[in-house]
Amino acid sequence: MIRAHTLRTQRMERRRKRNKPGALSLTSLMDIFTILVFFLLVNSSQVEVLPNPRALSLPESVAVQGPRQNLLLMVTRDDILVNNEPVMRVEDASNTSGNVLAPLKSRLMQEPLLEVVGGAAGAVSRGEINIMADKETPYQLVKKIMATCTDARFAKISLAVAHREAGSGS
Repeated sequence: MIRAHTLRTQRMERRRKRNKPGALSLTSLMDIFTILVFFLLVNSSQVEVLPNPRALSLPESVAVQGPRQNLLLMVTRDDILVNNEPVMRVEDASNTSGNVLAPLKSRLMQEPLLEVVGGAAGAVSRGEINIMADKETPYQLVKKIMATCTDARFAKISLAVAHREAGSGS
């Protein structure tokens, strides 16, 4: 008696059903999505961008180096803010005689002192600060703010600018 379906033909039919041309391989699809998720997670953590409030119009520059995450001092048309907390009015700061703005200095002095790496033994500073000011802000006010930051022992002061291509000039 001849069996209609031998073991070999049964095995071949099972393999054919498993490998249908229209069937998706979920294992390969899951591998691709896993790699995509890891790629997006790794690359999204490297982006460091300063907040860009609509109230500010930054000056343009061909700066190459990107901003680092530090203390942010923002000068709007009306207020001076440290980490989005109002410290004093721009009008009051402009009318202040002298180079050091007392309310701003008292707020900046609240930041912790850090040991200077590679400096003299016992040398300390408050690290770095980013100043983001409207391009219409008077230079005298920016000068007072920078002098106040220096007086509060910030080692490095950076000014935020909008990136402009090197060839376009205005």
